[in-house]
Amino acid sequence: MTTILVVDDEPNILELAKLYLEKEGHRVDGVGCGKDALARITISKPSLIVLDLMLPDIDGFDVCREIRKKSDVPILMLTARKEDVDKIIGLELGADDYLTKPFNPRELVARVKAILRRYQSGHKPGEVIEIGNLHIDPARREATIEGKPVKLRTKEFDLLKALAQNFGIVLTREQLLGIVWETDYYGETRTVDIHINHLRDKLEGSNVSIETLRGVGYKLTSLTITE
Repeated sequence: MTTILVVDDEPNILELAKLYLEKEGHRVDGVGCGKDALARITISKPSLIVLDLMLPDIDGFDVCREIRKKSDVPILMLTARKEDVDKIIGLELGADDYLTKPFNPRELVARVKAILRRYQSGHKPGEVIEIGNLHIDPARREATIEGKPVKLRTKEFDLLKALAQNFGIVLTREQLLGIVWETDYYGETRTVDIHINHLRDKLEGSNVSIETLRGVGYKLTSLTITE
């Protein structure tokens, strides 16, 4: 059974999340502050964390930062603020997705399903992709450069895979949102740009690059292609 840790200081949010997520067959563990969340992660080893940004002791950004020092567990961040900067900071710190309060609990369930599906998809068979000195194994969810592992987070791997599977083809930000995030963030394509920048940093040392076509989108290119 999948364990989901919900971190929120509002009892009604915890109860609502518990009600809807347990209907989907998940085990839900709820805590009301950042300190308890960090302690509980070691004990319950959740498959996903729903993390509120505004907590009474440690804010969600700091909790996310601490989690990322030790774990790549998927994080869905909740925020009552609609400023893009909060969402961007959360993604840069390693959150996988975000949901703005107030939210429809069915949307919470849908986001959780989508994140878990992406995270667990490595168990499905897939053809190894080789481009230059970059090897991508979709089944193992592993990428290597000259045999050395590249540490990629869930969406970074999915983004790289999408670009590699469409090598040389320009994908718009909207297309990448649909492929990688399986949803539409109308007008919020900055999400893609942030992850592209992270991916570029991690691909240093390879002979592939992510080319930007200004006003259009991105494509993966390489000087050397290994068939």
